[in-house]
Amino acid sequence: MVVAGDFKNGITFEMDGQVLQVIEFQHVKPGKGAAFVRTKMKNVMTGAVTERTFNPTDKFENAIVERKEMQYLYNDGDLYYFMDMESFEQLPIGADKLGDSFKFVKENEMCKIVSYKGNVFAVEPPMFVVLEVTDTEPGFKGDTATGASKPATLETGATIKVPLFVDIGTKIKIDTRTGEYLERA
Repeated sequence: MVVAGDFKNGITFEMDGQVLQVIEFQHVKPGKGAAFVRTKMKNVMTGAVTERTFNPTDKFENAIVERKEMQYLYNDGDLYYFMDMESFEQLPIGADKLGDSFKFVKENEMCKIVSYKGNVFAVEPPMFVVLEVTDTEPGFKGDTATGASKPATLETGATIKVPLFVDIGTKIKIDTRTGEYLERA
């Protein structure tokens, strides 16, 4: 059990059949009236963020969210297959659970599979990946004064903005959370 008065950032709990994670919390003790806990929560299944106030004595069931490292193997239509590196079992996951940052993941990459009571609800790719540029326009000397960028297509099919000096065949490091170019690899 978790008590609302003991909320901390990152705690997951079950309320009204939903699994919620505390993003922000604030204990408020007004000069007049009872204390309360103002909380910003994220539904881990849907990603919806809500704000609510609780009595500090409200109790909720703990929700243990499991994160397991698995290797991405291949996709077949809308199903993406991941392999548990300990038991070598393959797990098919629907495309709706992958998220936008999965476009930077290539085959044989390790990802974290996030589940609650055996139900997978998210796939977390590695924070940084190294990918090869497969298509981009050539950069021109003299255009660098403004910190200009150009679009580039990566080996996974994703398109991002890169500096003008990046050419086809260059391996670059990308932050999967923001989709931004970091450096040459």
